[in-house]
Amino acid sequence: MQITTLFPSQCILAEGPLWHKERNSCFWVDIERGILYEYGWDNRELNTWSFDYRVTLVIQANNNEVILALDRSIARFDLETEKLEWLVDVEHQLPNNRCNDGACDSQGRIWVGTMALDIQQGAASLYCIENDRSVVKKISDITISNGLAWSADDRTFYYIDTPTKMVQAYHYDSESGEIGFDRTAIEIPEEMGSPDGMAIDSEGMLWIAHYGGFGVCRWNPETGKLMEKIEIPVPNVTSCAFVGENLDKLLVTTASENLSEEELRKYPESGNVFLAEMKVKGRPAYIYPF
Repeated sequence: MQITTLFPSQCILAEGPLWHKERNSCFWVDIERGILYEYGWDNRELNTWSFDYRVTLVIQANNNEVILALDRSIARFDLETEKLEWLVDVEHQLPNNRCNDGACDSQGRIWVGTMALDIQQGAASLYCIENDRSVVKKISDITISNGLAWSADDRTFYYIDTPTKMVQAYHYDSESGEIGFDRTAIEIPEEMGSPDGMAIDSEGMLWIAHYGGFGVCRWNPETGKLMEKIEIPVPNVTSCAFVGENLDKLLVTTASENLSEEELRKYPESGNVFLAEMKVKGRPAYIYPF
């Protein structure tokens, strides 16, 4: 499988990859530097926006707007006017926490998880922001809330709390947004690193970024079996998303954090964003409709 460097962003912690169909571009963030990146698919031009907050999440909204998670809050950002509109606080009472990964579901709800800055065990949660902007806690006692995805029939919700090295499957009711634990779908072996962000493809398989594992792996959530691995030339792979007009390429984000000077010399592309040509297509991300 062909891997190329899409852009040498040299991020501390690149995350939040997203394909924006209307703008024909892909997005990602550098959480620790508070930078939002946009890469034009046709013109290959790079746009960046800087914030005085950690920016952890990008969701497509209407027109030229995106939804961002900034530290412990959710905001709407206009890419043209650069107007920032605060929508809701997620964990304002927990100054040691910040938002992490998240996504929009089929009904326009925003799901976002958190983590403690010192990675305190059990200090975080997974939340659902309802369409009236009420914040509902869905799962407690989380350590690093990460990848999440929904099955094509909208009846299963997949979720990762990174240190557990598992993907959990929940029964999902799209009308109410209620979830109920079903089973452990995937268990990641210790030697393969830790599961981080993930994407779901058109065949219902999960592509999971392995932090510390030098790659993105395709897992079958029905059998729990490893199906394929895309080797990435850096250890800390953070997330992935299907991009391109046909959603037939995989955008892969990585991090340079937690590496020694010797390791950074050995893996100089750490923090860059990569692109893989895929044999399977992805599913489009849901758009925030309000």
